[in-house]
Order: sequence, then C-alpha cells, then structure tokens
Amino acid sequence: MATGFDPQSMDPHALALLYHSRVVYQIYESLVGRDANMKLEPALALSWSQPNPTTWRFKLRPDVKFHDGTPFTADDVVFSVERALTPPSQRGFQLQGVTGAKVVDPLTVDLLLSAPDAVLPEKLQYWCIMSRAWAQKHGVEKPQDFNGKQETFAVRNANGTGPFRLDRYEPDVKVVLKANPQWWGRGDKRNGNLDEVSFVPIRSDATRLAALASGEIDLVLDPPFQDIERLKRDDRLKLAQTVDIGQQYLTFDQASDELEGSDVKGRNPFKDLRVRRAVYQALNVDLIVAKVLRGQGHSTGAFLSPLLDGSPPELDKRLPYDPAKARALLAEAGYPNGFSVTLDCVNIAYRENACQAATAMLTQVGIRATLRSSPTNQFFPKLSQASASFIEFGFTPQPDAWSTLNALFHSKGAGTGTGTFNAGRYSNPKLDTLIDNIRTEPDLTRRRAQIGVALRLIGDDLPFIPLYRRTLTWAMAKKVSLVQWANDTVELRWVSVK
Repeated sequence: MATGFDPQSMDPHALALLYHSRVVYQIYESLVGRDANMKLEPALALSWSQPNPTTWRFKLRPDVKFHDGTPFTADDVVFSVERALTPPSQRGFQLQGVTGAKVVDPLTVDLLLSAPDAVLPEKLQYWCIMSRAWAQKHGVEKPQDFNGKQETFAVRNANGTGPFRLDRYEPDVKVVLKANPQWWGRGDKRNGNLDEVSFVPIRSDATRLAALASGEIDLVLDPPFQDIERLKRDDRLKLAQTVDIGQQYLTFDQASDELEGSDVKGRNPFKDLRVRRAVYQALNVDLIVAKVLRGQGHSTGAFLSPLLDGSPPELDKRLPYDPAKARALLAEAGYPNGFSVTLDCVNIAYRENACQAATAMLTQVGIRATLRSSPTNQFFPKLSQASASFIEFGFTPQPDAWSTLNALFHSKGAGTGTGTFNAGRYSNPKLDTLIDNIRTEPDLTRRRAQIGVALRLIGDDLPFIPLYRRTLTWAMAKKVSLVQWANDTVELRWVSVK
C-alpha cells in the first residue's frame, strides 16, 4: 500500500501524527479498540469500571504475549502510562488528568486521576502499550525526541502485542509488517487474510498511481483529487469513499511581539482579531475545494466536525468570502498597506496547491504571504514546537471532542498534557477552564453543552481559521476488501486480498 507520507518513527509515544499512527498502531495496541463503526470495544483490556470517581480499573486480557514472546502484564501498562506522560512524548495530551497507574494484580491495573473523568476510555485509542522489559533492555525507557532528531532503538525497531509485527523499517523507503501468528485476536471472524504488508511512501502523485495501475501497489490511501473521476471509470480498480472526521486549518503566531521575517516591525498583526478575521474573509475556500480538491471536500466554518459528539452542526457554516471587508478590517487594525508574512506548508501536492491558492487570495487584500513548503521531517517539528509565524495543518481527531480541544486550543503546557499542537501558542484562560471542565464533567448532556460553548468561544476569537474537510478516497485493486474508517486509517487486521 502506498501513501505520500513516511511514518517518521516506530516509537509509539514520540509522535501523534496520522501518518505515524496508521502504521504503528498495527504493531502496538491500547487497552481499548474500536469496531468497524468506530464504537469502543475491548482490546488489551477485557473490561473497565470506576471503583471511585478518580480511578478507572481495567481488567486485562490473559495470555497475551509481546512479539518477542514475553507476557503482557499490568506492569507494562503502568510503564506505558509513565512513558507517554514523559516529555518529549507527543501522546501525553491523551492522558491529561492521569497522574499515574498502579498494579492491582498481574491482570488488573488502575489509572489514577487528578479529578473525575467519566469518559477516559474514549480517549485511549492510539495510546500504545510497550513492554517495560524490552524498553529497559534497549535503553528506550523515555520516548524519542523527534523534534531533536534523536535516533534511538525504538525508532527503527518495535515490540508490540498487535496483529502485525515489524519486519523492517527503512525511512522514506518502506515499512514491512508480517502477520503475528500468536496474536490474541487471531480467531476473530472479522479478520482478513494478510500475511505481509508493505507501506511504501511515494511522494509523487503520478508515481503512486502508476504503481497501482501496474499492480506493484494494491492500495493507495491518497490518490490525487484530479484523478478520482478517472479512477472510478477504471474497471481494474475500486474506490472507497467517506467524509473525513478531521479537517485542515490555518493558525497564527499569537505569542511573539514581532512576526519573524515580516516587514512590520515591533508589532505582531496576528494578535489583532480584526487581522485574523481579515485572513478568514479573504479566503475563498469554496473555490479551493472546487479547483484544488476537484470538489472532493467540503468547506467548513466549524472547528470540529459535526461527527464529533457535542459539535453543533450549525457551526459548520463559514463566514462569507468578502475581500473588500478583509481590506477594511486590515485598515481598521492599522495595516492599510497590509504586511508580509511567510506561510509554512508541507510539500504534499494537494496541500501545497491549496496553500498556493490561499497566498494568492491573501495578497489580493494586502497580506503579502510567501509560501514556504517543507518535507514532513522539517514541517512537523515547526508545528509541535510552535515555531512558525503562519502555518497550514490538518488534525484528525478521535470521536471524543475533548482530546482535540485540549491538543489544539488549550494554552500550551510545560509538560506533555495540554496544547501539544497549539501551533500559534494561543492562550485564553476562560477557554482553558472550559476545556478542563469538559474533561471532568460526568453528565453527558452538560458536557455536550460545554463543548458547544467552547466551540463558539473559539469561533469568536479565531485563533485558527477553519478551511475544509476532505472526502477521503482510497483506490485499490478489485481483489482488496477492507473497512474504511473516517479517520483515514486502515485496520489491516480486517483487510483481505483474494
């Protein structure tokens, strides 16, 4: 299977990127999983309960072994909690409020909380369980420092409990996975028949499709939008399509007193709401969806998909495209002649093209944006380190809204728990309190109402500009059968090839 992105690392706690999770989560598992409809189901935990408001107790699956043959126990869960909460882990935001874990017995573990959290299990997918013994043996008790370009044993090696084991990882070339015959779930009737899977990163759209046409590749996760209609007519192929649960954004540096490289000195225009709104109304996102995405998407004014519990559908409507209003807002904010800024974007074709269109639209209202495209290994650190003045990025949430609110919109914390992907270092104490309250609110009706309040506050403040959600399209040989999730991730355990 081919995609435009390399997973970057095999360390399950080093990153929290879609392109990382979709590979690493075939090898490692969490306490919980999700079924074909993305509803919660048991994984390494058979059941869970709350013995008291600040403790979640998980009964673990017996007779599970890591790929190296060592048994899985509660001690490995405790270790994995500690590891994920240790900087520079990028997975700590999922465990916000977890203060630690305690072994009750070899197959029972308690996750301990600083405050009640009624929906903690919903947040645990993609938080992976590692073997303490393996990590200690190979000196990887702490997560890889991805932003610091650290090389550790866990970057190119892995030892999970999952349905596939890592055979080899050659960065930017290939990841080869082989079926784990000892996997605890091997007898599940939903399972497919794969013995071996190769993930091949191919950045060139044309080369990915050529490989699919030749039979070298069986599945392409990101066919170029301009080729979708042609692929539908190819009787050798079939397509799976669904609406993306995630979306694309622009966000701004709101912490620096001066934008790096801008011709405006001594001020940061993006600290002014009128400037942020000018950016919003200067962008004709419907045109970007029509021309760049070839209609394979949906422009949005929402900050979270209505597919997420508590996200009001009415927030999906965008502010009107109005370049005259954008120019007036800039003048009102004290920038009648506009200003210059660099827009950072990853060098994947459709995103680069969307950014190019956005820079042209912004220039028309006086914001002289220069596009700077970077490969993934340079781009993603700018995002997690919040080092860009103006940046485009996407985020794929879990079905629970809190994780995304906490990762994107909460003030950036000193550790790993809050604002992990708050790329503009936006900070609003009122919103922080709301997000913290959502985490601990036990009543689901009140929780949903609080999510709506938080999203409306974000809409008033515009720390991000919502852009669009894609129509997710996977192109594959007709011999391939699979389940398509709305988070653009393939569960290889369910894939069959005739």
